[in-house]
Amino acid sequence: MIALTREVSPSISICELTHLPRHDIDLEIAQSQHHDYEDTLRHMGCEIRRLPEEPNLPDSVFVEDTAIVIKELAIIARMGAESRRDETKAVAALLREYRKLCHMESPGTLDGGDVLQIGNTIYVGRSCRTNKSGITQLIEFISPYQYEVVTVPVEGCLHLKSAVTRIGEDTLLINKSWVDPQAFEGMGLIDIDPEEPYAANALLLGGQLMYPSNFPKTLQRLQQKGIAVIEVNVSELQKAEGALTCCSLIYEI
Repeated sequence: MIALTREVSPSISICELTHLPRHDIDLEIAQSQHHDYEDTLRHMGCEIRRLPEEPNLPDSVFVEDTAIVIKELAIIARMGAESRRDETKAVAALLREYRKLCHMESPGTLDGGDVLQIGNTIYVGRSCRTNKSGITQLIEFISPYQYEVVTVPVEGCLHLKSAVTRIGEDTLLINKSWVDPQAFEGMGLIDIDPEEPYAANALLLGGQLMYPSNFPKTLQRLQQKGIAVIEVNVSELQKAEGALTCCSLIYEI
């Protein structure tokens, strides 16, 4: 597995925010936490490929949003926040080594954080960052291949994967106040603790689960279900409305 990552931008303090109030972000701590995150990805079996730092692109550490990678091709996104669209240039240049590229065009917008792939089913969040045209273009790009696309309305949070992520072969961790659980019929669902609304984002790789260390009540729920986790602290990146899945773009060679 390859994990594309990028250093935390020194301008992260002026990042885009939609649902969170702005708080001071300690750059040194954020970068240290991100390095620990990369080390954990290595431990979980990924080869890290670091993109060039982008000092003038505050949100550029959140590389997941720039593209959607399936085994047949890579779709370069047109992200919902206009200030972020230059982030895709270096990503496209690198992904060209591994995949055929398709490029999303105006008026479509789509962030990779709104895409959750489970087998041949691709769930796409209709959110403040991903619109109908973006979803239509995604469907057109992948139509020659055997995928089912399920559109899921998202309310109250930034991305689909802010509200739901995969934590096992057929199990999801979910905040049901932000996304309708009926969209995931047939999957096992574990609810986040209601006192931790941002706790639904986890990163599953090869049967190993990375999870943020600052959601202890939801963590306890996972442990009670017999789910082992690797804890990682990304508290400074969470202030930028980021999460574990946001900080890497992972695909198989």
